[in-house]
Amino acid sequence: MESVVHSFVSPPDHRLQSQNFSAMRSSSMSPSPIAHRSIPSSRCRAEKPIVAAVFPYSHSVFPLSTPLSLPSSCHPKVLFATPDAGVSSETGVWAMQDFYSLRKDVEATSKRVEEIRASAGLEQLGEEVAKLEKATGSDSFWDDRSSAQQTLMALTDIKDKMNLLKEFQDQIDDAETIVNLTEEMESTDTALLEEAALIVKELNKALDKFELSQLLSGPYDKEGAVINITAGAGGTDAQDWADMLLRMYVRWGERQGYKTRVVEKSMGEEAGIKSATIEVEGRYAFGYLSGEKGTHRIVRQSPFNSKGLRQTSFSGVEVMPLLPEDSLNVEIPEEDLQIGFSRAGGSGGQNVNKVETAVRITHIPTGVTVRCTEERSQLANKIKALSRLKAKLLVIAVEQRASEIKQIRGDAVKADWGQQIRNYVFHPYKLVKDVRTGYETTDIVSVMDGELDPFIKAYLRYKYTESMSN
Repeated sequence: MESVVHSFVSPPDHRLQSQNFSAMRSSSMSPSPIAHRSIPSSRCRAEKPIVAAVFPYSHSVFPLSTPLSLPSSCHPKVLFATPDAGVSSETGVWAMQDFYSLRKDVEATSKRVEEIRASAGLEQLGEEVAKLEKATGSDSFWDDRSSAQQTLMALTDIKDKMNLLKEFQDQIDDAETIVNLTEEMESTDTALLEEAALIVKELNKALDKFELSQLLSGPYDKEGAVINITAGAGGTDAQDWADMLLRMYVRWGERQGYKTRVVEKSMGEEAGIKSATIEVEGRYAFGYLSGEKGTHRIVRQSPFNSKGLRQTSFSGVEVMPLLPEDSLNVEIPEEDLQIGFSRAGGSGGQNVNKVETAVRITHIPTGVTVRCTEERSQLANKIKALSRLKAKLLVIAVEQRASEIKQIRGDAVKADWGQQIRNYVFHPYKLVKDVRTGYETTDIVSVMDGELDPFIKAYLRYKYTESMSN
């Protein structure tokens, strides 16, 4: 425990040099607030502590005439009062520079909210809500259950959008009120200004997300997503890289507040995984993740190479929408399917280890393959695998603008040289770069921890620009 000197004490006259003292006395500047420095305990002596004061504009150190007593439990230390540290000027900074910066941010955000609300067409949205609500009140509304569910979902989407636009306006109104109150007050309230700054910060994040969602206009963009990760060229390094990608996408889902579940994982022989399947449940999950489909390349010093040589490895990522079974109105002829069974392995007892419960279905015309192992029965795995195959074929049909399933070409991701959509370089420098959009960052640690939003935004803007140009 250290004693604290709270004020300067006049030193004895006989220890002063006349010129230093007169110069100090003649100075019109007052000493700055005191900061305290302690001599390390290794330099302390057993005798009573010495307390000294350092005066501004003087090179002299003056011991106090009366030693201070310290508790017996404390080690004797020498405490210095120095002018090189001051009292926090947070309030003053807020009152001057930060307040004007905050006011400018509030004005810019207010203009942005106004533009977004105008472009959303609130009047048209209100008319659409009235029209759908009238339809739901019809006596024959539930005659067609599928159509009724689609109408209710559309009504919910519009209402959610209108509520979100209203929240934007309420938040910016709160921030403007704080700024106006601060201008009228004689003194500044730091807590209020900090609250306004936080409102503006969170509101801008919400506006970014809203603008991004407006770029998602595909038929399945609002659905959840199923991600398949497969190790490609690179041996054990590729399997370890696939495991790293698995963690990256799980962390991204957690950051977005989505419910993520690893439903299938095939472990590698030495390390990592051969393949894995993740289900991401949440609104717009497929729309955000659709751009992750492709080959991901890593360059690093191999941890599995005794010489520590640089290794290049690949893993393939496929993304399909997580669609309910009743929404998949797709008929696939039996002769176009090749169905195989195998033991699932892993945890689950003797049933999955001895009975062939794992199902693998291949669509022969396109070569598209899906595998399902998470259920305990062969029938349940077959139903789920067939559902995923239909969802995958529907997405490919949309991408290729095919009117029928039989027009779809093979669209399998090849995790090999020259196929990558994104490069992750760990050595000899650190860089993550998307080949399609050109977006890059050197913060590779954050990317591997699930910070994918900048890449997703860049791809959606790139996709929108391409669609407009075509």
